[in-house]
Amino acid sequence: MKTELDHLPANKRRELDRVVQILFEEFEDAHGEPTGARKLGRILKIILYGSYATGRWVHEPHTKRGYRSDFDLLIIVNQKELTDQIAYWEKAAERLDRETMILNRLRTPVNFIVHTLQEVNDGLAHGRYFFMDIARDGIALYQVDNSELNEPTPKTPQQAYVMAQEYFDKWFGLAVSARMLYQFAYDNKLLADAGYNLQQACERLYYCVLLVHTFYTPYSHNIKFLRTRAETLSARLVEAWPRETRKQEAMFNKLKDAYVKAKHAGQFVITEEEFKFLSERVEVLGTIVNELCQKRLAELRTEL
Repeated sequence: MKTELDHLPANKRRELDRVVQILFEEFEDAHGEPTGARKLGRILKIILYGSYATGRWVHEPHTKRGYRSDFDLLIIVNQKELTDQIAYWEKAAERLDRETMILNRLRTPVNFIVHTLQEVNDGLAHGRYFFMDIARDGIALYQVDNSELNEPTPKTPQQAYVMAQEYFDKWFGLAVSARMLYQFAYDNKLLADAGYNLQQACERLYYCVLLVHTFYTPYSHNIKFLRTRAETLSARLVEAWPRETRKQEAMFNKLKDAYVKAKHAGQFVITEEEFKFLSERVEVLGTIVNELCQKRLAELRTEL
């Protein structure tokens, strides 16, 4: 696996050093004083993938589009227990957000996912494009040793098309269902249920486009994280959520929080204006996701 970062400016390399330091500090703190088998728990690799690995990053925070690429990291651990986001990685994510959004010590947002080595190698064995791209283009920022990931086993064109179609049928259908439930709840003034189902429609649309294109999605309820992952597939997805003003981003964050807050009476408060904006943008997102997935399915059909 590649280890060189010569294609990145010096400031980006320094940021990545800081990110790796934070990840290890927070992991060690969460790991505590393990006993028994947990003593052997460790990070095996931290891999930079995506736009900063391939040299195709974008940094346009002050333009109308307001988009900037994130550092995308895959953390590989040696025990399944260590992939628990809440137990081992929530504080690391919070600290990285704080360093970026509040303290301004990091100028580049950070997203990371955590898998065991077995999960990554299983993904390669099943021809999941996401893991195959990481194996091909990823850059190891840290690794215990120089061991390589397993050789990928690409799917046949028929297998790829069938799997992509199944993912589309399942997740786009579930997104439409959630959108219908939102409308029913909204029409009947059940605003908490309306907010929850609108969030679910958005979440499922992101699952859909990620699975159809890469055969992988992090199964997270954080639609901001999913949005970031999906927008690396196509700039068209950026259009779904205007972020020219803080108000627009605040409304998106309200939808993000609906997964948790809408389940608890009194915690989810939303205005008619916010519902109007959010429902319209989810409709736009659905149209874009449908068009991107149909295009991808057509490409896979031509390969049969």
